[in-house]
Amino acid sequence: MKRRVNRKVVIAALVAAVVLGTGGVVVLTRVASNQANAAPLQNAPAKTAQVQRTDLADQQSVTGQLGFGAERALASRKGGTVTGLPKQGDVIEQGKPVFHADAEPVPLFYGQMPLYRDLEQGVPNGPDVKVVEDNLAALGFQDFGTPDEKFTYYTATALKKWQKANGLEQTGKLAAGDVVVQPGAIRVASLTGQLGAPAGGDLMKVTGTERAVTVELEQSKQRLAKQGEKVELSITGGKPATGTITGVNRTTGDPNQGSKPKIVLTISVDDPKAADGLDTANVTALFTVAKKQNVLAVPIGALLALNEGGYAVVTDDGKTVPVTVGIFAKGQVEVQGEGLREGMRVVTTE
Repeated sequence: MKRRVNRKVVIAALVAAVVLGTGGVVVLTRVASNQANAAPLQNAPAKTAQVQRTDLADQQSVTGQLGFGAERALASRKGGTVTGLPKQGDVIEQGKPVFHADAEPVPLFYGQMPLYRDLEQGVPNGPDVKVVEDNLAALGFQDFGTPDEKFTYYTATALKKWQKANGLEQTGKLAAGDVVVQPGAIRVASLTGQLGAPAGGDLMKVTGTERAVTVELEQSKQRLAKQGEKVELSITGGKPATGTITGVNRTTGDPNQGSKPKIVLTISVDDPKAADGLDTANVTALFTVAKKQNVLAVPIGALLALNEGGYAVVTDDGKTVPVTVGIFAKGQVEVQGEGLREGMRVVTTE
């Protein structure tokens, strides 16, 4: 053979590449000339493996935690004094009090936009008006017809009826801090506010109410953070399941405390029964980075690094076939090369 190769170097480098999750073409330095010119070792008869045509999936696993998703701070814009707080673990649904200020309830409204101004008849049209009308309608107070962005006399009338039902002063007006707006029902993860403290500011940390897995990723693995992607889940004490990435949040980290920026993923559990009876549990999340179908593949141990760069495989009859490598998956590597075909046998260390 004109080309000199070093199998140990390429195997070590490729194994490192797979462990680090590169999932693509690996660049290696050339084999040292003194190694290239050394006499070949006298080994036992070589092992061989068949070139297979198969489907490959480059996957990365990360440890996460089963719970109810990432926690978020819940802030209040209400004036006055905190006179009532929920308990940790409480679930609060639409229209129910999140807390009490000056002995009056501050209910939960559903929506994607918080109230950013005080609302009353005659205010300019805006999406915050529709948030209020959507919630009033859902709670059975719909004097105004179809919810829209106009705060009319009929909106004020419906609002007065809702205020009466909740033991509030019937003003037909709604201040920005009179309700808490969240995307849906909330679960109280922890309390940060205290009875007797000012009602404005952060009062608690909350999550959603659906089972979810939280995973923290280093910034170098941000390619795994794709909203809507499917993930395989292995739940300790539960059943194998699939999940969907529903949230991607980034933390800044604190250099003074040695913490680095991270990506926090929220992964919903597609089948809640997979986690029945579990409040929390460790979870292994398996992300599929890339897929290739109907490709030729050989064991990683069949790859050789060439002095002049690139890779090759050696057939069982001693022929060296240069190859281009693709994705790595579960000990296999995608290969392409002139003359390479399914069913050929190549020398391998595995």
